[in-house]
Amino acid sequence: MSIESFDNIYLDLSKEGGKCRFAKDGFGWKPSRGGDTFTLDGSQIGGAQWSRAARGYELKILDRTSRVIQLDGFQHDDHDRLAKIFKNWYSSNLENKEHALRGWNWGKAEFTKAELTFNVQNRPAFEVPYSEISNTNLAGRNEVSIEFSLPADGDANGTAGGKGKKAAAGDDQLVEMRFYVPGTTTRKEAEGEEGGSGHEEEQNAATLFYETLIEKAEIGETAGDTIATFLDVLHLTPRGRFDIDMYESSFRMRGKTYDYKIQYEAIKKFMVLPKPDDMHYMLCVGLDPPLRQGQTRYPFIVMQFKKDDEVTIDLNLPEEELTGRYKDKLQSHYEQPLHEVVTYIFRGLANKKISTPAKDFQTHRQQFGIKCSIKASEGFLYCLEKAFIFVPKPATYIAYEQTQSVTFSRVTGAISALSTFDITVQLKNGAGSSQFSNINREDLKGLEEFFRIKGIRVKNEIDEDAKLLAATLRGEELLSSDDEVVGAKADRGSADEDEESVDEDFQAESESDVAEEYDSNHESSGDESGSAGGGESDVDDEMEVDEEEEEEEEEEERPKKKKKSKA
Repeated sequence: MSIESFDNIYLDLSKEGGKCRFAKDGFGWKPSRGGDTFTLDGSQIGGAQWSRAARGYELKILDRTSRVIQLDGFQHDDHDRLAKIFKNWYSSNLENKEHALRGWNWGKAEFTKAELTFNVQNRPAFEVPYSEISNTNLAGRNEVSIEFSLPADGDANGTAGGKGKKAAAGDDQLVEMRFYVPGTTTRKEAEGEEGGSGHEEEQNAATLFYETLIEKAEIGETAGDTIATFLDVLHLTPRGRFDIDMYESSFRMRGKTYDYKIQYEAIKKFMVLPKPDDMHYMLCVGLDPPLRQGQTRYPFIVMQFKKDDEVTIDLNLPEEELTGRYKDKLQSHYEQPLHEVVTYIFRGLANKKISTPAKDFQTHRQQFGIKCSIKASEGFLYCLEKAFIFVPKPATYIAYEQTQSVTFSRVTGAISALSTFDITVQLKNGAGSSQFSNINREDLKGLEEFFRIKGIRVKNEIDEDAKLLAATLRGEELLSSDDEVVGAKADRGSADEDEESVDEDFQAESESDVAEEYDSNHESSGDESGSAGGGESDVDDEMEVDEEEEEEEEEEERPKKKKKSKA
């Protein structure tokens, strides 16, 4: 059997090259340093395209299941050999594709069988395989956002394992792309067909683009039958109201602006937290990788339910699955408070443990949540069995095993310093710290005791400050008692002498200075002859005499100063 081999070929933007071999019954690729081998049967090859690419020339193979396989690193001389291989062995022509190189960011989007193509002047500028699209949202009236799959395994080399493996090409990855789609159009025009008789109703082009992409990329309801649906659920993070659809391997949050599709594998933590108002429960879902909304990441989803809301629901599951796969995990019928039903279904489908607040700690109001704040954001701090959790925003999770020490402190100079205190959690290995502020002083002893039970090192700066203050006050009391033994004269020291001398000097200087500079009724020596003294009192006469004497003394002193300066 004849075999054609090519070296230094990269499969689906893999990090390392490998050897690609073609035979009559199919082809295979194996990395040069060893690893998983990718193979494709010859009967599954539906077509092939040849074009320029990053490492030379690329061979793109379209299989009959709408999957795209990219082989990059060929030379120009390899074209004729590959054309003969596909024509003779796979009964398919090797199509030449020339990409648009103008660099324009406007063009026409085309939905093909296996990928979304963006064309500029009838030439493809880039293609996006449907298998690499994880989610799409209407980001605005004329804007559609597309989120790409993240790799499940960072060392993956190709698409052999499923969705998202192509994204494992490097450390920097494209995770989102947005299209601006103006105007209106019909469904046939959106799919590249000619408009028929014109009876088809026109729709918003962005909405039609979004709906077509959901259908082609198999996002949403095409993931399978809905097992359960909860409508209009309030979310504190990300903020808004979403409908929740529960599927076999994922759940979907549908809002007015954003939709999210989340795999159960991404759920790492699930917590049920009672709110201190005795009226609500919060369900906190920890995700890895986190949820993305534009440039914002949400590692936790926080839902809020009323405590008294009850629901009756029947799960859309056959009896054999309930008695087999989901035995002792799910029930066919629920008639309980809403937050409990959502918790049970998440636990059964995602197979995750439910965490609740530790029983060893309660606040002075007999609640589990401690009202506090991170910087300017108010929320509640919960002490779980193995970690702290602050909700709703920014949701912060700190495991006890990552905690080096906890410091109780009080902000000096604050008005509420006597009634509140702060907690600073220092992480191990210099990983930083988190501070929780404005905690009620009555919860200090309970928290300190709880941390000691968990074996966490505690440093109480509040008690240290109190001891220093008490020592200072005792010292001042001793000083004051010694001062009382001394006579009253000794208490003043030289203050009497200082006060007398200062008063005399101040009056003499202030009267003359103030009279000359600021008194609008002051009369100078040149105006003495014109002053009327008939209505003046004796005190005014004495003041005038004093002023005249002072002016004469100044006039006598001025010439002397001038002579000295001249000398």
